[in-house]
Amino acid sequence: LMGTPCTLKWREAGERERLWVTSPSHPIAEGIGDYFELENEEMYGEQFAVPEPLETVFISWFQGGEVFRSGLTYRRGAGNVFYFRPGHETYPTYHDATVHKVLRNAVKWAHNPQGSKPAILNAPNVPVEK
Repeated sequence: LMGTPCTLKWREAGERERLWVTSPSHPIAEGIGDYFELENEEMYGEQFAVPEPLETVFISWFQGGEVFRSGLTYRRGAGNVFYFRPGHETYPTYHDATVHKVLRNAVKWAHNPQGSKPAILNAPNVPVEK
């Protein structure tokens, strides 16, 4: 739950999307370069009603002129969350080698080897003196 309506503009037009790397030192953008393109995509456009992210890793530009924050990071509890915009059932987005690389990088970045934070219910029930 994001706590916002997550509304946005969109159209299923099969137009070119250029994803610009806005945070080149971020681990999710490792090995990507300045940008990459997808020839046919569904357009998503601002305003995108989501909480302010920790980082914006990608911003998309679409052939119709719209822009969209396409790679956002969040932290929820002990979890790292990455929102990545590309992907639609009509277009072959998930066959793109650069999309594969972004997804692999994101999984590595999101992994938390510490696991979940212990719940308060797991706290020891001992007197303060001990």
